[in-house]
Amino acid sequence: MKTLKVEVQVKVEVYPTEDKEKVKQAVENIFGAFELAKKAHREGCLLTAKKENSESLSKFVNLLHRERIQDAARSILFKGLKGNTITFYLNKQVAYAGHISFCEPIAESPLGPIEVQISCDDSIELINWLAPRTNYGNI
Repeated sequence: MKTLKVEVQVKVEVYPTEDKEKVKQAVENIFGAFELAKKAHREGCLLTAKKENSESLSKFVNLLHRERIQDAARSILFKGLKGNTITFYLNKQVAYAGHISFCEPIAESPLGPIEVQISCDDSIELINWLAPRTNYGNI
């Protein structure tokens, strides 16, 4: 992949019944070390992070390949593409277990999702790098 200007933003709500460190671990299981900022939000808090390089997506790419879900990911990434920004949601509990499960922003993940926004100067090339077409898929 050519060098792309990439900005990755992650937002995740932490409910009062959750352990903030476990939620942080869920994010790091998918994206590696992130410096998460904490803000008061509703009854709990909101953790946010931002990185400005494609290396922050390396662990995510490796998980997509390991779990052989590139075609599903490719479809979801294109569905979430608006201009130069890709938005998608991950199940927080599955992420804590070190796996990827895409979900809807509301009601599908009992404790709320991890929201991911990726801005890039060439979103199509980024999607092709993150989730290339496979021989067994038709997307």
